[in-house]
Amino acid sequence: MSNSLYDRLVRKEAKLAVIGLGYVGLPIALAFARKLKVVGFDINEKRVAMMRRSEDPSNELAPEEFAGCDIHFTADLNDLKDVEFFIVAVPTPIDSQNIPDLGPLLGATRTVGQVLKKGDHVVYESTVYPGCTEEDCVPLLERLSNLRFVEDFKVGYSPERINPGDKEHTLERIIKVSSGCDAESAETIAKVYELVVKAGVHRASSIKVAEAAKIIENTQRDVNIALINELSIIFNRMGINTYDVLEAAGTKWNFLKFQPGLVGGHCIGVDPYYLVYKAKELGYHAQIIDAGRYVNDSMGGYTAKQTVKKIIAAGTNPADARVLVMGATFKENVTDIRNSKVADVVNELKSFSCHVDVTDPHADSEEVKHEYGYELVKEMKGPYDAIIVAVNHAEYAGKDEAWFKGMLKPKGVLVDLKGVFRKKIKDLTYWSL
Repeated sequence: MSNSLYDRLVRKEAKLAVIGLGYVGLPIALAFARKLKVVGFDINEKRVAMMRRSEDPSNELAPEEFAGCDIHFTADLNDLKDVEFFIVAVPTPIDSQNIPDLGPLLGATRTVGQVLKKGDHVVYESTVYPGCTEEDCVPLLERLSNLRFVEDFKVGYSPERINPGDKEHTLERIIKVSSGCDAESAETIAKVYELVVKAGVHRASSIKVAEAAKIIENTQRDVNIALINELSIIFNRMGINTYDVLEAAGTKWNFLKFQPGLVGGHCIGVDPYYLVYKAKELGYHAQIIDAGRYVNDSMGGYTAKQTVKKIIAAGTNPADARVLVMGATFKENVTDIRNSKVADVVNELKSFSCHVDVTDPHADSEEVKHEYGYELVKEMKGPYDAIIVAVNHAEYAGKDEAWFKGMLKPKGVLVDLKGVFRKKIKDLTYWSL
């Protein structure tokens, strides 16, 4: 009988732990817990208590998805002492200067380093710049465990590809990229992931290659969206609708169908800064990536200014104007408000002294208040001078022109960031990116 780590995991003689149980970590932990013995670790005891009750704090997973899972949720370091395969899935944010904040990643690394034993494997899933795993995390693991990298313990990198709010592209259905510090660990790590990823595993040639692959996925999207956002600013000055242009151009087989919009969240709005930071460290200024970030980061303010122009054109002083912003999350049909660019729209409107109501069927008002300093309104009380549909939630899709007319003043403006209502609106003053 083989005594490899993989075989012992499968026989439930060895345990796998997931460190960080957010929207990335929890689905991975539960997927593995259907096959292996799993410890789900998070430093937030309130979240751990929720998960013990089969509740997902991120509101992504239904209670039945916890059923039949061999998992122990904990915030106690002692529960990790007999774990042999660790997966680190904590967030990697940026600070107010757009510089990578490795605090959560290094914190999770300290947790693992304190319990690391000879023969253990540690796999990182958090998005980082190429080199971070080996240059920032491994030395910390070595120092805390008094063990030697490669010789005593193995490290790999397998970037997360989970898309919040997307029920189609789930962990099982997206090809997983994985890597290890040597041939043996690379194969063990790939085989472990193959237990839960039906779509298969792509074995990257090195940890750095795997790190780079992840970071360019989001950087490529960011730069492409920035181009379309810039085009929308130009088309607006020409008096033509960007979505009409994209519809026409999209009839060509090789046209890439990106759309304008607010680019927030903790992936596309954050990851490119990690690459820019690392490039700068290596003496290179990443011009296209930086320019893309600048364009996308300015779209919230731009949207608000265009709305205020329309309010003034309708004969209303912005200081007397009431504006309704529909949507507060970073994208449609999710509860996550982190790095939502809707806040930029709200703050810019307030700088013109507009009275702003913000509503969202998915977001938590207390969280919004804590993060951005404003609360959500429980009910929309018109009439408004302008309505901005900022997030394309499913709850908004069925609204028609009559509904918007009922909520707006006679000369009111409808601002539709994602262009979803453009073919439904005949009489209202209408603007989209």
